[in-house]
Amino acid sequence: MKKNNKLKIIIIIFLLLITTGCTQTLTDSKKKAVKNEETGQTLTKNILCRPTDKKNIEIYKKYKVNIEKLPECKDFKINSGKYEGLWTTIFVKPLTYILLVLGRLVKNYGLSVILISLAIRLIAYPITRKTAMQSEMMKKAQPEINRIQKKYEGKQDQESMMKQNQEIMAVYKKYNMNPMSGCLFAFLQLPIFVAFFEAVQRTPVIFEDKFLGLQLGTTPSVGITSSMWYVYLILIILIGATTFFSFKMNSTGNMQDQSMKMMPFMMTGMIILTGIFMPTGLGIYWVTSNLFTVVQNILIKRSKEVNGKA
Repeated sequence: MKKNNKLKIIIIIFLLLITTGCTQTLTDSKKKAVKNEETGQTLTKNILCRPTDKKNIEIYKKYKVNIEKLPECKDFKINSGKYEGLWTTIFVKPLTYILLVLGRLVKNYGLSVILISLAIRLIAYPITRKTAMQSEMMKKAQPEINRIQKKYEGKQDQESMMKQNQEIMAVYKKYNMNPMSGCLFAFLQLPIFVAFFEAVQRTPVIFEDKFLGLQLGTTPSVGITSSMWYVYLILIILIGATTFFSFKMNSTGNMQDQSMKMMPFMMTGMIILTGIFMPTGLGIYWVTSNLFTVVQNILIKRSKEVNGKA
């Protein structure tokens, strides 16, 4: 109970933090989103540094965005610009600064997104490894849990429910499992995901850049109508495939249950639909992170530590 209360408090604090400094879409007098017609990208109003694309510069000036007061992206610092709240100060600006510095070093901001995605996953590896271990242990424990649940099936009295919980907790103890640990990285990943979205959307040199034919700020829904439609289609396929295998490998529920069998397909469909309308730079982050998860889980599944506890 105490753990649940702490988790609720953390979630409430996080939600309060993200209510300030969020991305603002550039709109016209009719409140309609303004796009760069050449790329199809919806532009952001509260960008962090100056655009370099001539068409974008014209659009921002037309809609009276004072880009002259902004630093050039090569001169952007963590403390650049006015204070926009804890969310932007703690997450968005530091991530943007790192993306810009690394992007200049490797000469491409798409590659910078990939390298920083991998760095974040390596830093978080002790947590994600534990989560993956818990997932594998849960799969081994599931038959025993199923037997306990079948044993008490239809019994709703307090004594039976208490005994069932005690027996299930004994199985958790036997396999050294903590049911709450599986949620930890999922919770940590949320602010990183949102911060990447804002860093891509609010930084012109990033959303104006290209990687393997993909314009980082353009959504696949727009990109698929261009001459390079196939690279955006490949990105969507990769988003779907990596999401499916990542989710399936991390599933800890009863896979005999029809609803649980359908869950990876449902989640993959939702992510694909979301991915079609999110910047390709964010899609690249998502694919990279998922690939790391898939490789990590394959290695853990083969490890002696897991097999030794079978």
